[in-house]
Amino acid sequence: MTNEDHRISPRRRVLKSGTIEFSGSALPCTVRNLSETGAAIEINSPLWFPERFTLVIDSEQLRKPCQIAWRKERRVGVIFVVT
Repeated sequence: MTNEDHRISPRRRVLKSGTIEFSGSALPCTVRNLSETGAAIEINSPLWFPERFTLVIDSEQLRKPCQIAWRKERRVGVIFVVT
């Protein structure tokens, strides 16, 4: 069973610049896929960041609080948190 089997809504493949924002810091990332409920992002830097942060994608006018669902090397899956 793959991660695809557990998703609530289908994700679409994208290649967009994003930013991980937390505690006044901002780290660049690449958004690889996106849905109504989450995203998969690729981190360009090995720097630490928290389990919860805000994902910003300027080209989509998107700013979502999220929580990490999984990590695999430089890839991170996040779910959007309803506040």
